[in-house]
Amino acid sequence: MVTVLKHGVTDEQIDNLCKWFKTRGLDVHISKGHYQTIIGLIGDTKKIDTELLESLEIVETVKIISEPFKNANRKFHPDDTVIDVDGVKIGGGNFALIAGPCSVESEEQIIEVAEKVKAAGAHILRGGAFKPRTSPYDFQGLKDEGIKLLLEAKKVTGLPIITEIMNANHLSLFDDVDIIQVGARNMQNFDLLKELGRTKKPILLKRGLANNLKEFLMSAEYIMAGGNENIILCERGIRTFETYTRNTLDISAVPMLHELSHLPVVVDPSHSGGMARLVKPLSLSAAAAGADGLMIEVHNDPPHALCDGAQSLTPEQFADVAKRVNKILEVTN
Repeated sequence: MVTVLKHGVTDEQIDNLCKWFKTRGLDVHISKGHYQTIIGLIGDTKKIDTELLESLEIVETVKIISEPFKNANRKFHPDDTVIDVDGVKIGGGNFALIAGPCSVESEEQIIEVAEKVKAAGAHILRGGAFKPRTSPYDFQGLKDEGIKLLLEAKKVTGLPIITEIMNANHLSLFDDVDIIQVGARNMQNFDLLKELGRTKKPILLKRGLANNLKEFLMSAEYIMAGGNENIILCERGIRTFETYTRNTLDISAVPMLHELSHLPVVVDPSHSGGMARLVKPLSLSAAAAGADGLMIEVHNDPPHALCDGAQSLTPEQFADVAKRVNKILEVTN
């Protein structure tokens, strides 16, 4: 349930109404915009007499929300959420380029890539330290050593860093990481999501391999229910009957998620297509569709990459993509 208040209500009136809601066992979410204040109610709203509520002098209208996701719902929070990562803003008209290797392999590799993607216009450095692989025999990442190398690259370039978490027990290792990534395989790891809800660190949540948007937003809701509202949604392609590409980029998810939710939406064109030659057209499509950012895999030597070399761009190719994406943004913004 959403209660829309009339323009000009005082803080005292809002506080008194919220106290009244809480006495009825409801959680309250307040969203203050330029012209109106919205109070979202979470819990058993059957306890509330909507006719009585609408009769209050300060209430404009009362709306019933049918969707199970509440905190992530745009009806609760009409204005776009803007995530600020060490000065880099994502959402609300702010576009961020996230780039770097699938896996951190060495200090020389990650620093070289970091310097080159920054020069090409990247705002955030990505790199895998813990790698969930389909085969147990594939490279699994450098783990905590990989995070240390990412932090070294941050010292050299100043770029904020993002890396994936696999297990809630590893959370302490991510104290100095700027954005924690939840991969597609862990989108419905609810115990992990609950733990991340207790942090205040930005979370980039990837859509699951074959999950619909409702399930995707419900996973975001798990994190937000714990108190962490710093969430970035990431469309990375879903599994369909198509076999020519690694996954199928659901480009319609970008405008649909913006309609349903206030959270920023970025697109991963690397995992969507699974081939380096597809990254440019998918990136341009995502930017034109209104994405708030891109997360692109870049490697200094893709043929010899320990992970996902086939879908990784060279720094020079990334520079070209970044240039073309910026031209799209000039037209659409």
